[in-house]
Amino acid sequence: MANEEDDPIIQEIDVFLARSLLEKLYLFQYPIRPASMTYDDVTHLSAKIKPKQQKVELEMAIDTLNPNYCRSKGEQIALNVDGTCTDETSTYSSKLMDKQTFCSSQAASNVSRYAAAVYKKGELHLTPLHGILQLRPSFTYLDKADAKHREREAANEGGDSSQDEAEDDVKQITVRFSRPETEQARQRRVQSYEFLQKRQAEEHWVHLHYYGLKDSRSEHERQYLFSQGHGLAENTELIKSPSEYLMMLMPASVEEENDKPVAPSNVLSMAQLRTLPLADQIKILMKNVKVMPFANLMSLLGSGTDSTAVLRCIQQVAMLVQGNWVVKSDVLYPKDTSSPHSGVPAEVLCRGRDFVMWKFTQDRWVVRKEVAAVTKLCPEDVKDFLEHMSVARINKGWEFMLPYDEDFVKKHPDIVQRQHMLWMGIQAKLEKVYNLLKEHLTPKKQEAQSAHPLLVSGEQRVSMAKAKVKQNYGQLEKELQKQKAEMKSNDTSAKMDVSNIRIKEEPVSDEEPMDTSAYEGMNNGIVNGLHAEENSTDSFNGHLPGGCVDRVAQELKAFVSSTFKKQFVLTLSELKRLFNLHLASLPPGHTLFSGISDKMLQDMVLDTGCKQILVPFPPQTAASPDELKVYALWEAGDTYDQHRQVLLEIFSKNYRVRRNVIQNQLSQECGEDLNKQEVDRVLK
Repeated sequence: MANEEDDPIIQEIDVFLARSLLEKLYLFQYPIRPASMTYDDVTHLSAKIKPKQQKVELEMAIDTLNPNYCRSKGEQIALNVDGTCTDETSTYSSKLMDKQTFCSSQAASNVSRYAAAVYKKGELHLTPLHGILQLRPSFTYLDKADAKHREREAANEGGDSSQDEAEDDVKQITVRFSRPETEQARQRRVQSYEFLQKRQAEEHWVHLHYYGLKDSRSEHERQYLFSQGHGLAENTELIKSPSEYLMMLMPASVEEENDKPVAPSNVLSMAQLRTLPLADQIKILMKNVKVMPFANLMSLLGSGTDSTAVLRCIQQVAMLVQGNWVVKSDVLYPKDTSSPHSGVPAEVLCRGRDFVMWKFTQDRWVVRKEVAAVTKLCPEDVKDFLEHMSVARINKGWEFMLPYDEDFVKKHPDIVQRQHMLWMGIQAKLEKVYNLLKEHLTPKKQEAQSAHPLLVSGEQRVSMAKAKVKQNYGQLEKELQKQKAEMKSNDTSAKMDVSNIRIKEEPVSDEEPMDTSAYEGMNNGIVNGLHAEENSTDSFNGHLPGGCVDRVAQELKAFVSSTFKKQFVLTLSELKRLFNLHLASLPPGHTLFSGISDKMLQDMVLDTGCKQILVPFPPQTAASPDELKVYALWEAGDTYDQHRQVLLEIFSKNYRVRRNVIQNQLSQECGEDLNKQEVDRVLK
């Protein structure tokens, strides 16, 4: 009460609602101008509007005589935009930037709370606003200047063309035939950003006439801002009870549907998902995920969900493959739909996808070419099927994306048996449709589904190689001891001549030892990798003193690994040459002088992650056998591993390939378009 006494009412003003300009009155917000310049002084050359979009474009004249106007800059802008010639299409006919365009944007989407007020003779007249538009400078003339600059550059470079550029102009084109548009596709197209932009561009501009502030027409229109009648019948909206007026000022907090962010039609939040029936939840999840273990499905459905009810519903929309659930084909391809790639009807797509699912019930690996040969579908459709449930592995095929779920199979044998009977029925149907042969029905590897693929790491390979070397060393050591015993029994007292010792071949290989005769002069007295000064007979022919086997393997592995990381691809002949150069740089008595055969060298190359590339050289080639053996580093750990492997696969089929074939194959297998520099880097 004390506050009300301190703040007395000074004056009461009658408020009237004017309706004459209802849904016609807009508020324009102009950029800030200097205080010395009012909009009465601004000359509006033209104005136009798009009523549906509430978009306005005004063109205003610039006072070029103002001392703040930079004339040289205005002339430069006009020259950049229009060039030296002046015609009807010129933006600035006076060769001077003498006008500026302003484009509007909506300042607020909901303007129902705003009104224009006019106070006159103790009365306040309100007119609701239909829109609030902010006008900002438009710089489209800069785009026009850029276009002119590009045209001039193109004209200057038009005469310079080479044979290589002419060849680059020849491009492969793909012809596609349009198919009938479905209702769902039409709705997506209508809601797309590109379609909306096109619709907005199609609306025609309506040209307006501008009247100044002191014009008689403006004076006449301003009279409509006043309420035409002061009777109660004209202002019933302003006659409200105190409670109704308070409700209008502070309405109840109701979440309007329009204020919620609109998600795409194919996106559903987890909160919205859990409001649906259980069967619909499972169907939506499986349709989006496509392959899922049962445990993951239960975690998505939330705690407290009955697993029995889930099992009953999941069998209606999915099939069991290797202990995991894969969505049924008819859920992904409903009736009366067709392939987005080839236009094939949904029934044919379902049969092809069922064949892929059935193949994964037989084996973890599926070959894409085999699926395409049996189903007779286009490669894009087959790739879609495989991507739904598997992952591509280079040189192996497509592997099922999830491991075998042993826990589910053990806990639910009745479900597994029922699914097996369903697959037997699908198999019988596929045999009739595709006329499957025995080779299609029998899995390539008769392994239990629970068996996991054997993975051998690099450390395991090195351990296996060391064990193999130790085994060979033990056998050779026994033979040497036996030979020494025979020599002692003959009472041979003469010293052995090193040159008369017969070098035995390793029993594990039929290949000849490494030929180093061409490098005798360079090896400083090395004979077969040995120094002639060494007198110990235990070091001959690869026989190492105890404890040196591991060190030899490590040294040899380090050499091979560093060499292939530099060269990537080597023939056996070149590798032997580099190895002999490496031996020549080593000090006398090094462990690698114990004698390294071709077999040991090749085994170490394979153990360090390299592979032999069987390049089909022509029969009439003059190359030596060692030059025909090609080894390549399969995985270097860089970004070009996949590209390099695809390239090696190409050369394993043909020793001579055109560059454009290589580029197309790399783009197809790697799923990305490589430019010329990237292809050159891979080839190098």
